[in-house]
Amino acid sequence: MKRLMKYLKDYKKESVLAPLFKLLEAFFELMVPLVMANIIDRGIAEADMGYIARMGLWLLTLAVVGLVSSITAQYFAAKAAVGFSTGLRQALFDHIQGLNFTNIDKAGTSTMITRMTSDINQVQSGVNMVLRLFLRSPIIVFGAMIMAFTIDVKSALVFVVAIPLLAVVVFGIMMWTMPLYKKVQANLDKVLGVTRENLTGVRVIRAFHQEEEEETRFRGFTKALADSQIFVGKISAVMNPVTYVVVNGAIIFLIYIGAIQVNVGNLTQGEVVAIINYMSQILVELVKLANLIITITKALACADRVAGVFEIQNENWQTAAERYISGSDCGEITETPFLAFEQVSFAYAGAGAETLHGIDFTVKKGETVGAIGGTGSGKSSLVNLIPGFYPVTEGCIRLEGRDIRQMPEEELRRLVGVVPQKAVLFKGTIRSNLQWGKPDATEEEMWQAVDTAQAREVVEGKAGGLDAEIAQNGKNLSGGQRQRLTIARALVRRPRILILDDSASALDYATDAKLRTALRGLSGDITTFIVSQRASSIRHADKIIVLDDGEMAGIGTHDELLENCEVYREIYFSQYPEERPKAAGVS
Repeated sequence: MKRLMKYLKDYKKESVLAPLFKLLEAFFELMVPLVMANIIDRGIAEADMGYIARMGLWLLTLAVVGLVSSITAQYFAAKAAVGFSTGLRQALFDHIQGLNFTNIDKAGTSTMITRMTSDINQVQSGVNMVLRLFLRSPIIVFGAMIMAFTIDVKSALVFVVAIPLLAVVVFGIMMWTMPLYKKVQANLDKVLGVTRENLTGVRVIRAFHQEEEEETRFRGFTKALADSQIFVGKISAVMNPVTYVVVNGAIIFLIYIGAIQVNVGNLTQGEVVAIINYMSQILVELVKLANLIITITKALACADRVAGVFEIQNENWQTAAERYISGSDCGEITETPFLAFEQVSFAYAGAGAETLHGIDFTVKKGETVGAIGGTGSGKSSLVNLIPGFYPVTEGCIRLEGRDIRQMPEEELRRLVGVVPQKAVLFKGTIRSNLQWGKPDATEEEMWQAVDTAQAREVVEGKAGGLDAEIAQNGKNLSGGQRQRLTIARALVRRPRILILDDSASALDYATDAKLRTALRGLSGDITTFIVSQRASSIRHADKIIVLDDGEMAGIGTHDELLENCEVYREIYFSQYPEERPKAAGVS
């Protein structure tokens, strides 16, 4: 929580004024029992209606001033808490946006969402309550005790016993419940995770008629969440009755002692009422303090979880280079190809085995490189290493002779245009989505990219053209339309390396062929990587990399691979069985 407080620095004034106005309210509240004592001892005892009226006006004045102070304090506390949570949420979002793929995979999407929503809301409530009550409640408690001592020391000794006993109850329960609230939030993560999974996979669930099974699974997670909430709620609920028992027991003692003191003439009736009122104030404030402690406990647990995300740090690009670059990993360069994989191996964090092993090849500027292989052979992993989404575990990747780990991330990403396996568009317009590739792109550049991606009919078919609205995640477009627009988005920036990761899978063969022809006609020596399950999509590539279980089974042109690569032959003839006899005769 301490490291998160820096987001409150812009609200120092509000953070000071809120508790100050609460203290002012507390001061006026402490005056009320004294005024009541005077009304009883002078006004009522002497039947002085004028005095009662004057004291009544004082009570009304104290109430009005206290109300204004309370509202003012609430305003400043709310402003500080909301501003704090806004800054914290923005900082957390910015931090998550800067995490690499490895760290995002480790943390999990549902966990990140919970941290940014539920957890920060709890922290905001905690800050608000602290600014309002954290000083006010203790001041009322100890102030009431001090005021009771000014009236009668013997009676006030009851406060000395009651207050520490109450503190033990309140803080004991707080220490008990804090780890339990962390468990509640962890169970909330799981519920959010299974909810997100079901919503994104609803079509699959219905296609396989798994609604009942998923309902049962969801019910299990929600029951675990409910059970943990009920358990910690029961413990927290003990706080109020225990504090009421202690305080009411103290009031009984006060009435007993007060009666004796009044009987011997040491106290007046009004003073006894004042002391009892102070004890009642303590009761009310301790109930508030108990609720405050519960809120603070939740807030602290959530703050630890939010701080935990900030503790996830990407490994510095240069640090990674120093760690991995060695004579065996990156040897002396005898020539300078545009792009070179030098004995590259890669394993995902926490994986038991390497996804890629011993990958070694070079690519010239302007070449088209295809990557093909069975499911899980490592095709996507291979191309994700080029923009540095994941760091290699062995070997190195060179771009024009430079190890990419020695290049600033921004410089490397500017050189690479990526069309991911899953076509993702953002809510807005076609224009705003294309500008992700190049914020200052001209109309002409956008249309050139749209034409190359074979998406002109998509854009012209929408009312508004480039300014047509795109729904969240492109839900108002078909799969093929989304893929063509994501390709156009990558092309707008005119990258030096274009990566198409199975990004034409939803296109028909004719459109796919037109797209490949348009890509070959691009000027500017763009080096293109095409990952595909279709042999037709990569057969005209200058170089085809065949992957099998994370290793290179072959590399060469289509004709060369048909002649000397068994894996490629199996893939190709499975898609074009009518060519098998002819190709078999050649080999």
